[in-house]
Amino acid sequence: AGKKCDLALIHDAEATVAANGKSPFKSPQKHLRTIAVMYTWAPMQLIVNKEFAAKHGIKSLEDIASKKVPVRLLLNKRGNVASQVGASMLAAAGAGPDAIKKWGGEVTFAASKEQGELMRDRRADAMLNSLFVGHGSIKRLAKAIDVTLLPVGPDTAAKVTTDWKIADFNIPASAYGWSPKDVGTVTLAAQLFVHADADPKMVEAVTKALVDHADKVAGVHKAMKKLDAKLMASGKAVAYHPAAA
Repeated sequence: AGKKCDLALIHDAEATVAANGKSPFKSPQKHLRTIAVMYTWAPMQLIVNKEFAAKHGIKSLEDIASKKVPVRLLLNKRGNVASQVGASMLAAAGAGPDAIKKWGGEVTFAASKEQGELMRDRRADAMLNSLFVGHGSIKRLAKAIDVTLLPVGPDTAAKVTTDWKIADFNIPASAYGWSPKDVGTVTLAAQLFVHADADPKMVEAVTKALVDHADKVAGVHKAMKKLDAKLMASGKAVAYHPAAA
């Protein structure tokens, strides 16, 4: 907003919060414009202790609500957009923090690294966080204890994706040896934004460079390997800058 930078890489959900003037913003931030979506594969993953899931017969996020499970569940730290989206998912499924507490469980806010430690120490039964598919922290957790990956129902996903202007996501069965089925959820995306008043020539040049050299950008990190022009044009959170559109 202060025009102290030309480009910003922001989660789509964060941009939605800003554009709508939701906390921590005091008013709608109307200056954001999209250049390109850079990645979408950091889905919200509901990872549950396998023994706990079997004991309570939970096979989806919605089962936690319908069976009033006293789960000790971890969300990311307050203020992190993954935490906010996770809380929205719980609420949409009917398993908000107050309800979970009423059932004898609790929702704890902890950073990603802490979540794995709490799960390994069996001080938590489940974690709901935005992580790259196949992230090292998930692999380490799965080596320490038996875990399972639970899906998000279509009604819950539809409400969350509509409210946050984010996308659905399918975690393939090939992602984890211990999760033999495709798992549906929602995902956060990182997008490249500019100010609405940005120089159109600069915006056009950056966009053209991204489209013409998507393979080079994709080669920077394994998380970027699926990047292409179609993905770049898939943003929904904020309107595209005309020179990028």
